[in-house]
Amino acid sequence: MGLGVGFNKDDARRQAQVVVIDHNTRIRLFGPKVDPLGQVILVGNLPCTVIGVTENKKNIFDTSKNLNIWMPYETASGRLLGQTYLDGITVRVKDGQPSKVVEDNVNKLLQKRHGTKDFFTYNLDSVMQTVQKTSQSLALLLSLIAVISLAVGGIGVMNIMLVSVTERTREIGIRMAVGARQADIRQQFLVEAVMVCLIGGVIGIGLSFVIGYVFSLLVKEWQMVFSVSSIVTAFICSTLIGIVFGFVPARNAAQLDPIEALARD
Repeated sequence: MGLGVGFNKDDARRQAQVVVIDHNTRIRLFGPKVDPLGQVILVGNLPCTVIGVTENKKNIFDTSKNLNIWMPYETASGRLLGQTYLDGITVRVKDGQPSKVVEDNVNKLLQKRHGTKDFFTYNLDSVMQTVQKTSQSLALLLSLIAVISLAVGGIGVMNIMLVSVTERTREIGIRMAVGARQADIRQQFLVEAVMVCLIGGVIGIGLSFVIGYVFSLLVKEWQMVFSVSSIVTAFICSTLIGIVFGFVPARNAAQLDPIEALARD
C-alpha cells in the first residue's frame, strides 16, 4: 500500500462505504499535490471515503487510462447491487498445490453446506494447460524460423566466400608461392567468414536497439529490456555460423594448386 490502509473484516461486515484507489485514479481525480486520504468520491451513486492508495506499479497490461477502485465485496454487493448473496466465488490455489484436488475439496464442502449440488465449478487449470501448449508451439515455431533464417544467412555467407575464393585465386597462388601453408590460407578465409557474420550480428543488434527504442517511444507503457546474455548469444551464434559455413570455401582455397592458381587470370 502506497498511502493509507486497506479495508478489513469489520469494514466488510458493516458494509462500510470506503474505497482504495490506484495511483492513476488519484492523479486523475485529485492531482499529485492533494492528499486523497479522507476525500469522498462517488462510485455510481454511492459516496465513499478514500482510505488508501496503492503503490504505482506498472505492468504491460496497465495503461495510464485505467482507473481502478476497490471496495469491500459486501459493500459492492449490498449497497450498489442490492444483493445479499454470492453469485460466484474465486478460489486461488497456492503454487505447487494440485488444482484438481482443491476443486474436489471445494465441491465436497459446498455440497455439504448446501445439501445438494446447486452450483458448478470451473477449473482454470485446463485453460492454463492450453495456454502453455500454445506458448510452447509458438516458441517452437519461432525457433524453427530462427534456425531457417540462420541457415539461409549461412548459405549466403558461404556463397560470398566461394565467389571470393574464385576471384582471388591468383592472390592465393602468390601467397602459397612465397611460403604460405594450407593452414594459413584456411585460417585466413575462416577469419574472413567469421568477420562477415560478426558484422552482420552487430548490424542486427544495432537495428534491434533502434527499433526497440522507437517502439518504447511510441508505446510508453511498454519498456524494452535488452539482456547481456542475449547479445552474447547472438555473437556466439554469428561466430559459429561463420566457422561452419566458411569451412568449405576455406578448404577449397587451401587445396588449390599453386601452379594452377598462378596460371589463372
